[in-house]
Amino acid sequence: MFVSFGIKDAIDIFFVALMLYYLYRVMKDSRSLNVFIGIMVFVLAWIFVSQILEMRLLGSIMDKLVSVGVIGLIVLFQEDIRKFLYNLGAHQRIRLLVDFFANDRTRDKEADKEAIVPIVLACMSMGKHKVGALIVIERNAPLDDVVATGDVIDANINQRLIENIFFKNSPLHDGAMVISKRRIKAAGCILPVSHNLDIPKELGLRHRAALGISQESDCIAIIVSEETGGISIAMNGQFQLRLSAEKLESILTAALNK
Repeated sequence: MFVSFGIKDAIDIFFVALMLYYLYRVMKDSRSLNVFIGIMVFVLAWIFVSQILEMRLLGSIMDKLVSVGVIGLIVLFQEDIRKFLYNLGAHQRIRLLVDFFANDRTRDKEADKEAIVPIVLACMSMGKHKVGALIVIERNAPLDDVVATGDVIDANINQRLIENIFFKNSPLHDGAMVISKRRIKAAGCILPVSHNLDIPKELGLRHRAALGISQESDCIAIIVSEETGGISIAMNGQFQLRLSAEKLESILTAALNK
């Protein structure tokens, strides 16, 4: 008995493989790889029992477990699902499709440049005097939950204001500053700390917090080291270390104009 196999079947297999690969990467990044392996073993056992061996009783029991398990997985991995949907909406081609209907892109780019310059100048000044700082710039994914952990400021972006907030005697200097829609929304905010074991040991808590928030959203986190005065960026779960003023401005301009 021959089984017909056409182009539709090949496309079907390709998309299933792509979906499984993406799920594997999401589980690996969230340190839940063992859960993914367990799910795959259960699914394979369910297919083998219900489709190949045709065990009706055991197959019906496993059918019910699968139905309930889907709801359980949604609850268990709600943060990862939300991150996936944010990344999907923030995908470059989708954003270009949305921006196609906007008529103020040139004005937005000029406004972004006016907001970037004081941030860069403040970071360079704080780095020169070895003043530690952590600045999170919101992009497409909202950071309202992070803003809620700090003190709301809602002020224009200003170099002196940024430096005063991170001044060593300031009560807000230990937390993170959140910048949203070209305004300083809050300071003294608490960020999730990354538990990535590959982070170099010489990088401190600010770097771990910056990496943590960059793994959960599409934001840009700027770190000024209190020990070395070096300036770094965490974006998309990756570090870019020891940045110059020109490089920092270039990265921010490119990222905010996407």
